[in-house]
Amino acid sequence: MRQPAHGGNLVWAAALAGCSPDAILDFSASISPLGPPDSAIAAITSQFGNLRHYPDPNYSDLRIALGELHQLPPEWILPGNGSAELLTLAGRELSQLSATILITPAFGDYYRTLKAYDAKVLEFPVDLGQQSDLSFVLNKRPITKDKGLLLNNPHNPTGKLFSRESILPYLEQLALVVVDEAFMDFLPPDEEQSLISLVREYENLVVLRSLTKFYSLPGLRLGYAIAHPHRLAQWQLWRDPWPVNTLATAAAIAAIQDREFQQQTWLWLPPARNQLFEGLVAISGLQPAASAANFLLVESEHSISQLQPQLLKQHQILIRDCFSFKELGDRFFRVAVKSEFDNQRLLTALNSVLLGYGA
Repeated sequence: MRQPAHGGNLVWAAALAGCSPDAILDFSASISPLGPPDSAIAAITSQFGNLRHYPDPNYSDLRIALGELHQLPPEWILPGNGSAELLTLAGRELSQLSATILITPAFGDYYRTLKAYDAKVLEFPVDLGQQSDLSFVLNKRPITKDKGLLLNNPHNPTGKLFSRESILPYLEQLALVVVDEAFMDFLPPDEEQSLISLVREYENLVVLRSLTKFYSLPGLRLGYAIAHPHRLAQWQLWRDPWPVNTLATAAAIAAIQDREFQQQTWLWLPPARNQLFEGLVAISGLQPAASAANFLLVESEHSISQLQPQLLKQHQILIRDCFSFKELGDRFFRVAVKSEFDNQRLLTALNSVLLGYGA
């Protein structure tokens, strides 16, 4: 079976490990271990009787709820079948520009959507250290008004958080700026660097959000775009009808109103992430990078081509290799932050496997 480009492929992992998919402890997909929220599950079950009807094609209730969350009129919000669908629509717009700037290493779906529309790509490598100023990355080459920028913040796979102030100048300098904030929810309001509050000021700004990672709902496929209503109306014309199903809509409305779950997540992540970070630092041959998200990028002295299958076969643990990030390759892997118990299970397994290398 072909090795997957994305994390979270438990069928592939189970085939390699020789066990059932349910037996795999998945650190490859950066999904919160705390969810789905009970409120979302209750909302889903409440809608079973409505499966005989088509969804509201305008998703009015969901857009109103998201508008209240972000203090925006509902016409500034477009729900989608995961942020991946909306990324494809953004790629269609970016392809009309002379080039699109990517901060590398870049999420593989960015290349997918840009290649689908024959967009020209300009790659700007990020500093893997602590630098959080975007200008440090982009000032290496001239920036012109006929180009676009596709940026994720926090950055995947490094977990780096770019400051809001460092992104602002490029809203003036570029034709279109698309910011994928799939992991921004994991930062509490006093720490996050979202650009959502600026969409009404900058017509060339698009912010993409995902509801699947923070709320542990990847199987429902739900995200949304925030941008000028004229742009979103055009996107609506480009896509198939009813991209978001009734169950996903109900779960999303319930989840974003679940303040208790949000607070629980913000309290859980920092100590859990620190536990995992410190545990990785203590293992000879591994060096994790500091992260603002719910995952850690780890540099290894040993080949991930050997480490990943050994963890699966010996411990039924799946880590995310970084082969799809061409700048990283065989000496990096990414792990999600999970519960204290599961984090410790990973650390114990890594210790065991690396001891066999003489690490």
